[in-house]
Amino acid sequence: MNALSNPLLVLIFAAGAAATWIAGVFLSRATDALDERWKLGEAFGGMILLAISGSLPELAITVSAALAHRLDIAAGNLLGGIAIQTAVLVICDYFVTEKKPLSYLVGSLIPVLEASLVVGVTALAMLGALLPPTTVVFGVSPASIAIVIVWLFGMLVINRVRTAPKWEIVMPGSRPGRPHRRVPHPVVVHPYAKLVTGRIVAIFVAGSAVTLGAGVALMQSGAQLANNYGIGGVIFGATVLSIASALPEIATGITAARLGDNQLVMGDIFGGNAFQVCLFLLADVLAGKATLAAAGAQNSWLAGLGILVTMVYATSVIVRPEKNHWRVGIDSIIVLVLIVIGMVGLGRIPG
Repeated sequence: MNALSNPLLVLIFAAGAAATWIAGVFLSRATDALDERWKLGEAFGGMILLAISGSLPELAITVSAALAHRLDIAAGNLLGGIAIQTAVLVICDYFVTEKKPLSYLVGSLIPVLEASLVVGVTALAMLGALLPPTTVVFGVSPASIAIVIVWLFGMLVINRVRTAPKWEIVMPGSRPGRPHRRVPHPVVVHPYAKLVTGRIVAIFVAGSAVTLGAGVALMQSGAQLANNYGIGGVIFGATVLSIASALPEIATGITAARLGDNQLVMGDIFGGNAFQVCLFLLADVLAGKATLAAAGAQNSWLAGLGILVTMVYATSVIVRPEKNHWRVGIDSIIVLVLIVIGMVGLGRIPG
């Protein structure tokens, strides 16, 4: 794309973002329908499949960036995406139908466990960034391997707690909604409820293909735009690219918030954030070197910011602030302020 003009690159990037958004919505609906019919989430392999399908934009960007040896963009998108996608909860909080903050309505500690997993794998990414580039195991960073192992173990723990909790909690006034999408909504009929399974599979495959193609277009056009305008790859990956890849989460999150599935809103964000850090292992394999070792101080800053905003919402689920301010909870306001400060600070760190 070196020969393309900036206006054309912007057009390609915008088209990729639009395709990611639209295809992501269809893909999410198809995934939910297949999960309901095949009970995917009840099996551990199905949980992994659901996690992968929910992170296809990040997967496509990571693969494309690693093959192009743009490790700065890959790392920036994966670590910066944690903070940006957590900020999606601010938007979802605004669209909650009840006159209470999202964290007040969640009514479950499962999202707190999911947030803890995000913190754990992100902390491992920060530690991996401190290792020398020569510290590799089978050609990949040991931190990347540790991230995947911790994620798999965390998913097992969360699934066990979800299916057989060892405690009971009472949160008066909460409205958690459905615990998972396999439970039919009491009022709204799923848009694919009357479709045959074969057609839903076709929508899933088509949505996956478009999402993957759009992710490649986003990365390649975005990388060239970043070069042309002198924007660092980490900053571009953590801001513009992360926002573009988060568009499907915005659409599905708003829908879930309007339907009253408050627990799912927060769980989907934390679940996607935890899985996308695992993509560092894939980036290592494709690039032939340790991606985290090339992350640098800017990505450590982004990882810390992601942990910070995650902990704000995890704490709020337990504290349960009751009042809204400008239609969102105080936790959402704090997260929004932290994101702004974090992005300003990112520009002050040498790349």
